[in-house]
Amino acid sequence: MTPPPNEALLFEVPPPPTSVGRLLHLADQYTQHNDALDLVLRTTATSGPNTHADSALRTAASTQSAIKAIQGERLYESVELAETVMRLQQLAFLATASADLRAGTARQLTALAPEAAVSCAVTLATEMRRRRCASAPVADHRLTAVQCEALTQIARGHVVAGSSLEREFTRSREPKVLMSNLRSLETRGLVERSADSAHAAYVGGPPQDRVRLTETGIASLASVLELPPARPSAAPGTTPRPLPAAAQATARSR
Repeated sequence: MTPPPNEALLFEVPPPPTSVGRLLHLADQYTQHNDALDLVLRTTATSGPNTHADSALRTAASTQSAIKAIQGERLYESVELAETVMRLQQLAFLATASADLRAGTARQLTALAPEAAVSCAVTLATEMRRRRCASAPVADHRLTAVQCEALTQIARGHVVAGSSLEREFTRSREPKVLMSNLRSLETRGLVERSADSAHAAYVGGPPQDRVRLTETGIASLASVLELPPARPSAAPGTTPRPLPAAAQATARSR
């Protein structure tokens, strides 16, 4: 029996993630994997080689899925696109290999994976926009340059948050992501904190909160990666005025 139209509208199927969005998801997955390894390495309990194996293999499978999604775009081949796929294949190989190693060695193999995944997302976004691909996401022009940079830093796994003496703080690489900016992004539903999921700032200290992109944040960042720079607009009062007729005649005679 076919459900009435009104009932059918109750169940909305979310659109599938874009290929660029998949890579940002992948970066977050690698960050979570690395955070889990960091916490294992900082505990006193000994860990066997299989402690992180399932996570590593899931991450490798997600990497392969991202590669298939890119190939499914059927973009014209280019050096940049071929190198992107090759880099992702290397990530999948490293993640798979790390499943058979102890936590310390495994952590080294995937240490740069979040950065690499975001770099691949930037390259893919550039290629899709350059070719005016129909599946390129529509840009979220509500984001400022500072917010875009903050979202990128978070996607790379560079931002954690914590508190000390009842004051909240953030830790990140340059350019710094300030707490005020983080709160603004949280208010808009673009980022969230994963409590006690990142290693401590100092030996014996409490775990920190990993700052991660939400689904909305991933979609927003994917939409603005490698957008062409906006054309500068003339500042108020700087529009050149026409020369008086006498001055124009003088200029023509030169």
